[in-house]
Amino acid sequence: MADTAKDKEVLGEEEEEEEEEESTTTTTTTTSKKTSQWRKTRSTKTSATTKTTTLTTPAKLYGKDLSEYDDVDVESLLAQLSPEEITILAKEVDPDDNFLPPDQRCSYECSKDATGPLNRKQLIEHINKQAIETPDEPEFEPYVQGKVRGKKWVPPPRDAREIEAEEQIAIDMGDEYEHALNDATQEEIIDLAAILGFHSMMNQDQYHASLLNKGQPVGMGWDGITKSTQQKLFPMDPPNATDVEESIKRVKDDDSKLVDLNLNNIKNISDEKLEQLFAALPQNEHLEVLSLTNVGLTDKTALLLAEAIEKSKTLRVLNVETNFISPPVIVKLVQALLKCHTIEEFRASNQRSAVLGNKIEMEITDLVEKNPSLLRLGLHLEFNDARHRVAAHLQRNIDRIRKDLELRLQFRFFNNLHRKSTRIQ
Repeated sequence: MADTAKDKEVLGEEEEEEEEEESTTTTTTTTSKKTSQWRKTRSTKTSATTKTTTLTTPAKLYGKDLSEYDDVDVESLLAQLSPEEITILAKEVDPDDNFLPPDQRCSYECSKDATGPLNRKQLIEHINKQAIETPDEPEFEPYVQGKVRGKKWVPPPRDAREIEAEEQIAIDMGDEYEHALNDATQEEIIDLAAILGFHSMMNQDQYHASLLNKGQPVGMGWDGITKSTQQKLFPMDPPNATDVEESIKRVKDDDSKLVDLNLNNIKNISDEKLEQLFAALPQNEHLEVLSLTNVGLTDKTALLLAEAIEKSKTLRVLNVETNFISPPVIVKLVQALLKCHTIEEFRASNQRSAVLGNKIEMEITDLVEKNPSLLRLGLHLEFNDARHRVAAHLQRNIDRIRKDLELRLQFRFFNNLHRKSTRIQ
């Protein structure tokens, strides 16, 4: 009987375990946004194996498959919306476009009417007034003079080894140096600091006065170290007072005293006067330096200048910087230098176009390499190849002219020596 009761208990436990296994059968539903599909997973557990069945069904939106919305015309749907509905939709969507202003990207909208144009002064006064009228926030603990509120910071104790190391570091300069430094005046100490190179301990006036032995400035000791040196005010350069019409007349008359003509920074020179000047240059045989910086030269007048350069006989230096000459016309000017063998220096930087370009720079380089008389070129070349080639050619011209000059001097020396020897004989 006892055995039968035990068998019944075992059978009851097995039945309970089977019921628990049946109750563990679950249905799991997962949704994935990337695939837009719903997956239903059903797991069936038996005593031997576990069987998993996956059913895949397309995702639906408002009772329709998502694939049916691919052919929907969004613009036609937006056209059916009212302005209020479009406003509500715009508040819910962030366009994520950096080119849109911030007020069109955020959902906040200011519905207040404009009170007028912006007045910065009144706005600052209004902000300051509001700041003054706004009461201060009450303090949780009232202020009492002499009472420390909060935790007071206490520096941590220093290591004993560091203190001992600092005490051991000492400079024994001897009794003579100690007495000399103790008895030295402030000016002598400043001079000594300047001699030792401690320029960071003094200002420039003290440093240079010590080096030049001029004596320290009155009222400027160690207290004047942090004081800045007063800037020297220089008067503005007077405007160019050269008479343009008189200069043109002197160029036409071939005045022998007019060797250097400087018309820099005269901005009221008309194109007619410039044309008259350039027309008179070929007949002039005394003008050597012509400066036309910041006079408003254009391509039209620059082409006339190029024609005048080709016929010039005595011009050595030409400066046309800071004007409105285009890169192709600069090439024309450099090309005109090939026919004028007297120009040694040509400057034409800072024009209308800041960058000449690779093609223009290569053309200028080829023309410069063909010029045997040019010694200096004032042009900003961006590319290294053009810059190095131009610099190398100009250096060769300088070396050749220097050698020619040395040969001429030697020839004159030996010629004079030969004449003296013949006279003695």
